[in-house]
Amino acid sequence: MPAKRKGSVDKHVQDLVRALRAHECPEVTYFSGDFPVFWRKASGCFVWDVRGRRYVDMTAAFAVANLGHGHPALIAALRRQTRLMIHGMGDVHPPEIKSRFLAALAGAAPGALSQTILSQNGSDAVESAIKTAQIARPGRDALVAFSGSYHGLSYGALSVTGQRMFRAPFAGRISKKTLFVDYPYCYRCPLKLAYPGCGIACLDGAARKIRAAGGARRFSAVIVEPIQGRGGEIVPPPGWLARLARFCRRERILLIADEIYTGFARTGRMFACEHERVTPDILCLGKGMTGGFPMSACIGTPAVMRRWGRSAGEAIHTSTFLGNPLGCAMGLAALSIYIRRSLHSRAERMGSYLRAELARRLGGLRGVGDIRGQGLIAGIELVKDLRTKTPDPERCSRVVVEALRRRLMILGGGIHQNVISLSPPLVVGRREIDFCVGVLEDALTEIKIREG
Repeated sequence: MPAKRKGSVDKHVQDLVRALRAHECPEVTYFSGDFPVFWRKASGCFVWDVRGRRYVDMTAAFAVANLGHGHPALIAALRRQTRLMIHGMGDVHPPEIKSRFLAALAGAAPGALSQTILSQNGSDAVESAIKTAQIARPGRDALVAFSGSYHGLSYGALSVTGQRMFRAPFAGRISKKTLFVDYPYCYRCPLKLAYPGCGIACLDGAARKIRAAGGARRFSAVIVEPIQGRGGEIVPPPGWLARLARFCRRERILLIADEIYTGFARTGRMFACEHERVTPDILCLGKGMTGGFPMSACIGTPAVMRRWGRSAGEAIHTSTFLGNPLGCAMGLAALSIYIRRSLHSRAERMGSYLRAELARRLGGLRGVGDIRGQGLIAGIELVKDLRTKTPDPERCSRVVVEALRRRLMILGGGIHQNVISLSPPLVVGRREIDFCVGVLEDALTEIKIREG
C-alpha cells in the first residue's frame, strides 16, 4: 500500500476510534491493540476491514450469519420487501408477510410448537417465554435455570442467566425467585464423576433440589440451553436433555428451550432439542432465524399459548416493531434455504471434520484441556495444568489476538473466559476449516514457546 494511502487509512481508523470513544457508552466496545477491527464488508465466510484486509470468520458474527454473510437470496428478499413496505403495524394491521412467515416457522418447528410471539432480539424472546410461563402457570412465580447459563441481559433474562459478571452490577433489581442447578459440565463435573459411569447423577441432584424447593407448587418453568454457548460451548452427555424433559412432564413444570444460539441447523439438526426427540413447551429462537435482521421468536404449543387469551383490542405484551416486514421477508427466505439445502446435514458433516482436525492437530498440545462440540459448534478449553484443570484465560485472550493478526476471527468465552469458541457459517468449507485449525495450532504453539 503506498505511504500516502496507508496514512489516509490509518487516519480513517483513528477517526472511527475517536468517534466511538466520544459517542458510545465506554463499556460497550473494547479497545486494546488490535481491537476493534472495523468491518467494511462481508461475504460468505469472509470479512473485509476498512484497510482492505480479508479475514476468515469462524464466528458467523455471533452465530447470526448461518447462511454466510450477504446470502444472495436474503438480499433479494430484502430488496423485494423494501420496495413494498419497510414497516407495518404488527399487532393492529399486520403486514401480510407476517402471516406467511409465522405459518412457515410453525411448519419447521418440532412437534406441536405452532404459536409465536415475535420480537427483536434474544433477550426479548426470553422475556416473552418467562411471561408465557407465568400466564400458563398462575401462582407459580419462580423459575429454574442452570449454572453458567446465558439467556440475555434484560432484567427478566438476567434473572435466569447464571453468570455473575452479568448479574452483579444489577443484583439489587434482579428477581431472587430463580433456583439455579448444576449444568452437566462433564469436563469439570462438580460431583467428580465421569460419563457414562455417572448415570447422569447431576440431573438426579438437580431434580432433588427442585423438589425440595417446592417443585410444581412454586416453579412455572425450567429454562435450558441444549448446548451452553457463552458458557463455554458445553455439550451435555447423551440422554441428559431427554431425562430433563421427562422430569418436567412428571412434575408438571413447563420446559423452555433457549435455542437462540443452537437453532436453525447449527448442531446437525434443525433444532438441537431434536437430537433427543425432545419437544419443549416453549422454544426461544433468534440469531440465525433471519440470517442478519434483528428478529427473534418465542414459539409455544397451543395448550400453553392459549392461556394468554384472545386480544381485547390492546395486546399486553407487544412492541412497535413486532413482525417487521423486512425481518419476516428475510426469515421466510432463510427458512426456505435451511430446508431446501438440508443445511443441518452439512453442519453435521463439516462439524465432524472440524472436531476431528482440532483433535488431531491440537489435542496433544500443552494446555489444551478439552475439545468439544456438536455440529458447527466447537470449544477448545485452555488450562494451565492438565491435572488440576486450572483455567488459563490469559492464554485464551492471547490466542484470540494472535489469530486476528493472522486474519482469523474467533471468540473467547466460557465462565472462566478460557474457551476458544468456534461457530462458523454453515457454508464453511474444508479450506476455511484447515486454515482455522492451522492458525490455532501455530498460535497455541508460539504463545507457549514465548511463555517459556
